Amino acid sequence: MIDVLNQLVERVELLLADGPAVDGSGDLDVAGLARSLGTTEHHLRRMFSSLAGTPLSEYVRRRRLSAAAVDVLTTDDDLLAIAVRHGYGSAEAFGRAFAAVHGAPPGQVRREGGPVTAQPRISFHLTVRGSTPVDVRIIDQPAFRLVGHAARVPLLHHGTNPHIAAHVASIPAEEHARLKALSDTEPAGLLAVSDDLDPDRAEGSELTHLHGVAVQATTAVPDGLDVIEVRAGAWAVFRSSGPHPAALQQLWADTATQWFPSSSWRLRPGPELLAVLEHDEGWTTATCELWLPVEPGATTVGG
Repeated sequence: MIDVLNQLVERVELLLADGPAVDGSGDLDVAGLARSLGTTEHHLRRMFSSLAGTPLSEYVRRRRLSAAAVDVLTTDDDLLAIAVRHGYGSAEAFGRAFAAVHGAPPGQVRREGGPVTAQPRISFHLTVRGSTPVDVRIIDQPAFRLVGHAARVPLLHHGTNPHIAAHVASIPAEEHARLKALSDTEPAGLLAVSDDLDPDRAEGSELTHLHGVAVQATTAVPDGLDVIEVRAGAWAVFRSSGPHPAALQQLWADTATQWFPSSSWRLRPGPELLAVLEHDEGWTTATCELWLPVEPGATTVGG
């Protein structure tokens, strides 16, 4: 996977140097690039954002505007010509995007000679750390349903998400018990479900959070509950045990930085499930399972 990501970065540089390989919106054809590299857009975007710490779309935008800043400062080209060269349909759209990244519009930067904010080219490297073993198993799961109470919430990368906490707190205590009694398939018990996530995992983007349980596809669902249909497929099930939530947060990091880059599995579209198997009275320690939908990846990478 590390080789694939570095090839992606190289493709981005070549495409930006040649003029944006774009569709009508000015965006790079990430799906086409993913296919040519022997992977999927879903997995490529997720791994890039996890390892680079920024969404792929944001990285490309900043690299494009870094190149545009060079043109603004080192050439006498008309600003509209520079805008079009870098994938913008108008000088106004280019000016807004340029100012958002560099802090000033292109005309001012040209007159004053800067300053500008450059986005360095990213390079990926895999560091193998044997001190952090990843407890994972792969299981094939038939189609099932996730049922419970869902809400649209913003994605937050750090700390407790207050929107999710408020949603769960609004559910009556007796409803938690009713949901738990409905559970009749793996993963068992109450689940925290994240679905319909932005492919780039951009901060502030919306997702569906469902507090509920897994039931068989044929199980009758009581009225008043939200339902997410989950297709049959493979799942990577990661387990963590220790200080909470530190151990769980470390597990999330290890899946992206250690397991996926060195495995033959890749993420496929689908909900992400978190099950808390046990915890102490004060929630200072816990054993958790993280279920991620996966599929076999290509064994070789296309050129």
